[in-house]
Amino acid sequence: MGESARELIGSLCSGFSEFPAPPSSSTVDGPIGWPGYDDARERAGKRTGEEESVLCGVGKVGDVEATLIAFEFGFLGGSLGRRTGDRLEAAFTRARESGTPVVSLIATGGSRMQEGMAALTQLQRIAAAAAATRAAGIPLISVLRNPTTGGGWATLGAGADVTLALPGAQVGFAGSRVRPEGDASAYTAESQFASGQVDAVIGRETLDVQLARWLILLTSADGQPAEPPSSLGAQALPETGWDAVQAARAPGRPHAEAYLDAYFDWREDISGDRCGGVDEGVKCGFGLRGGVTVAYAAQCGTATLPSGFRTAARLVRLADRLGIPVLTLVDTPGAANDAAAERSGVGTSISEVFAAVASASVPVTTLVIGEGGSGGALAFAAPGRTWVTPDSYFSVTSPEAAAAILKRPAGDIPATANQLRLRPQDLIELGIARAIV
Repeated sequence: MGESARELIGSLCSGFSEFPAPPSSSTVDGPIGWPGYDDARERAGKRTGEEESVLCGVGKVGDVEATLIAFEFGFLGGSLGRRTGDRLEAAFTRARESGTPVVSLIATGGSRMQEGMAALTQLQRIAAAAAATRAAGIPLISVLRNPTTGGGWATLGAGADVTLALPGAQVGFAGSRVRPEGDASAYTAESQFASGQVDAVIGRETLDVQLARWLILLTSADGQPAEPPSSLGAQALPETGWDAVQAARAPGRPHAEAYLDAYFDWREDISGDRCGGVDEGVKCGFGLRGGVTVAYAAQCGTATLPSGFRTAARLVRLADRLGIPVLTLVDTPGAANDAAAERSGVGTSISEVFAAVASASVPVTTLVIGEGGSGGALAFAAPGRTWVTPDSYFSVTSPEAAAAILKRPAGDIPATANQLRLRPQDLIELGIARAIV
């Protein structure tokens, strides 16, 4: 039967204290009178030693106390019934009362057939309990075990702030017995990660360490603005606008990964836009710097895809809800503008980032570390809290695009760059940036 819920909890946390089961109404063979349901529950209890398909309590994962929800798949396939809903609702209520983050260790086949619609409607209760907990500023982490399907995936799994998955786990809304024949690889943890639905696929042997790291990151903010990183590249200011463009496009210039590694003691990435896309040219996540958490959304020098903008917006909204300050790094020639990007909603996705930054109650700090091309770069920038490096530029559009718009010959591109006043020192004079780091 594999690792039980109690064995899993015992390996991940210390001092676990199980919550008492909430009272629930008892009816013969359940709410719809399914013949033999009581006998099936009794057999499941004897086989697993549990009274229900979920185990809830509180314990310390690393140094952080957390509310833990662990599914026992051996109990009727980890299915969700009314008593499961009672326990989950009570666990979320306790988490709000104690202010502890919630970790859901999911292994479920979905709603319990023997309870009919009474089981399916538990998804509404779970969604409401999770929403109230999110609104209270409490982080939610889910771990997708094998299998995670049906309503368990569509509520606790996909609805978490950070979603981790174990390798090879079956993950999907449709379970193996009800989905159409075809590409089974789409229903795996690895496939869900590749399509932007999961933040990371991690080995079981490192799950305790990874959970401890994530709990530290999501609970260690102090609300103070992030300081802009120091420049890692050239220190001399460019003489002309075209010099600035050339410096920002230099092959050896430091990019986002170098800045993030130098800035943070350690960090963890989130991945994906939860709409089917991943942009490898945008790095988002949370890092620890001097014991304090800062969220980051960093462009890596490529044209930013719609999925990259949506992931950044997701990061800023999450950080804002958890009270974590944000650092953004601007480095893009601009938003992707091909036909695929338009069909994927590049304009809408850019608007999401503008709105997330504009409405954030936490401070957002921006450093332009390379190219700052048009609105695709500006969406990542914080009004009034933007700094620039000496080897960067920020422009209404690229000099090449500006020349094309103005119907100028290619030979006029350097002169156009000079006229755009896009150098770091120009940005200070124009009031676009605070200072050159």
